[in-house]
Amino acid sequence: MTTHTSNSFFLLDERIQRFLWQEQWEALREAQEAAIPFIVGADRDVIVAAATAAGKTEAAFLPALTHLLQQETPALIVYVSPLKALINDQFGRLERLCEQLEIPVWPWHGDIAASTKAKFASQRHGVLLITPESLEAQLCNRGTAVAALFERATYFVIDELHAFIGSERGKQLQSLLHRIEIAIKRTVPRIGLSATLGDMNLAAEFLRPGGSTGVAMVVSKSEGGELRILLKGYEEPLVVRAKPVFVDEAREQTADEDDEEPPEPQMPAAIAAHLFKSLRGTNNLIFPNSRREVERYTYLLNRLCDAQLVPNEFWPHHGSLSKELRLETEAALKQKERPASAICTNTLELGIDIGAVKSVAQIGPPPSVASLRQRLGRSGRRKGEPAILRGYTIENALGGQSSLATDLRLNTIQAIAMISLLIEGWFEPPAVHGMHLSTLIQQVLSVVAQYGGATIGQLYGCLCAPGCPFSGVSKDEFVTLIRHMGQKDLLVQESSGLLLHGQLGETFVNHYSFFAAFASEEEFRIVCGNRTLGTLPVSQMLTENQRILFGGRTWLVKEVHEEEKLVVVEKARGGVAPAFSGGAGRTHSKVRQRMRELLEADDIPAYLDPMATQFLAEARHSYRRLGLHDTAFLDLGSSVVVLAWFGDDVNEAITCLLRYHGFDAMLAGPFVEVQKGQRGVHEMVQALKKGIQPERLSDLFSERDNLQREKWDWALPDSLLHKAYSSRYLNLATAAMWAENL
Repeated sequence: MTTHTSNSFFLLDERIQRFLWQEQWEALREAQEAAIPFIVGADRDVIVAAATAAGKTEAAFLPALTHLLQQETPALIVYVSPLKALINDQFGRLERLCEQLEIPVWPWHGDIAASTKAKFASQRHGVLLITPESLEAQLCNRGTAVAALFERATYFVIDELHAFIGSERGKQLQSLLHRIEIAIKRTVPRIGLSATLGDMNLAAEFLRPGGSTGVAMVVSKSEGGELRILLKGYEEPLVVRAKPVFVDEAREQTADEDDEEPPEPQMPAAIAAHLFKSLRGTNNLIFPNSRREVERYTYLLNRLCDAQLVPNEFWPHHGSLSKELRLETEAALKQKERPASAICTNTLELGIDIGAVKSVAQIGPPPSVASLRQRLGRSGRRKGEPAILRGYTIENALGGQSSLATDLRLNTIQAIAMISLLIEGWFEPPAVHGMHLSTLIQQVLSVVAQYGGATIGQLYGCLCAPGCPFSGVSKDEFVTLIRHMGQKDLLVQESSGLLLHGQLGETFVNHYSFFAAFASEEEFRIVCGNRTLGTLPVSQMLTENQRILFGGRTWLVKEVHEEEKLVVVEKARGGVAPAFSGGAGRTHSKVRQRMRELLEADDIPAYLDPMATQFLAEARHSYRRLGLHDTAFLDLGSSVVVLAWFGDDVNEAITCLLRYHGFDAMLAGPFVEVQKGQRGVHEMVQALKKGIQPERLSDLFSERDNLQREKWDWALPDSLLHKAYSSRYLNLATAAMWAENL
């Protein structure tokens, strides 16, 4: 350990210094050097933002443990993680050090034995590693004991901070920390650890609502070494069917076509073959964009292993797999004897320690630039090794009635846009807007459980007053919410004014599933006639008569059943083939604007293979041929496509505004499609410029729109559901600004 240049090393307790000597640390990392002076005094909130494997955990724990060792009475560090697997990891990392320091470490989640939890409850000091859900269970079930349980809390350490920001779970965590501070009658310093934060000020506001100016920031710039990128393009050939000779045969063939399964795409097998050839013998992560695709590529790669008579090296990992199968994959990645690659969804994006991987493969555009950055942080972690990104995009062959998405090669253009933004160091800022009323319902029920009843004034003061997690909710809105919870039998009011659980509320709170604020990731079942076509995650509003792409075909949405998570479709005829296929997350405006810049430019990125280069050239040719450089409206005969080149929040706002003004509009991936009627583009522009008055917000939606995205949305009155949805998913301000400039 070179200590002569390190001031921070000497701020650590001598026993910790000795441990670092024994472990043969050469030096403190940049993030650790900068964070230790801020954290060791336990007198302020701190955010430590650094690349994956930059030593963030130690940057928090070395100074926090030093502070604990200096106290005359036992103290407590509460570490909150989004994943049980991360808690198990951190327990393994901390246990050896803490054993030497004689500081107990307590993992606490659903799989931990009751005896361990009882032991912690009797001692209440050391390091507690816990999930938000287990924290919620403590506040609900040990109401009167909460103050005693956390009275020694000296730090709250929140790992993977970016995974909480802007989510229902993040709002729940804010509320839980706030409620613990109310119970112990003091504030506790909060330390946020994160690899990906686009805007530090927004992150600070999340960490300490209303007190962000006092948050110290540690941003480590050392992003590691060389980055190698290859983007390969694959063209899916057109399916040509023999043309019938007679009219009757044509009718017969059309009927047959409707019933016949679409052919399996050919290109995934070609991508699997390239992955097999390039990745065998090393550890890698492969990210397709859905659970269905994870299963597809796992099957293809396992088959290649069998055909070559070699041991399997490719393992699946996604949220729907059983715990045993996920642990099997994690174990395969961690062991050093045999190479292993995981085909995964974002479940392996967060900091589960699977060791260094050689490369990261991304099939299709990633959900966001931030997630691509997070994924890539797994590669190039060994000294002298580059980080390697292999990207794969599939485009349908041009010809026949190719869609606008195919003509513009949108998969490839979006992938290039995201890679270019990644190289520049841009990624999405935290989405901190949103009323999160679903979680407010859960927290109202939880507070009533904690105190055995509460008045409406106490609830508002605890949850919605200035500086509280739900401070954006007005008194009138809160009263409306509480009344509606009464109508739903979630709450009842005694004659004294005390609010208690209603019969239904009692049932919910007494079930273990209550502790999670987020809805389990349910997919909508897609049904045509009496046949189930499959399931689809839905991240945009679905409306009747909207076209969706599923299983290589275009379908017309006939009904959306929110409660049953069911979409009834029929085969679509004509119209623009949509780019909407669900599941890839919501795209930011900066990405779409970069896509347009790429289409208008002439340079060719060096990391494209010949087919991806051809896709880029074809996309630019189509863009110019269609005259899209100087119009935002493309006439397709029966409909007009609006190309605003904004993110999903703006496009969805444009769609809602056009519908409000009487147009038949629907989302079509990165565009908005409007069916032609009596009125033309000029009337459309005028309607968008008119916008909508805030008091008419509810008129943007119809009764049939699928707005219930979160766990408790079903318990919201329509007026608040509309407000909650708008605050989270619509950007009306930018839509209005864009319309003004048309």
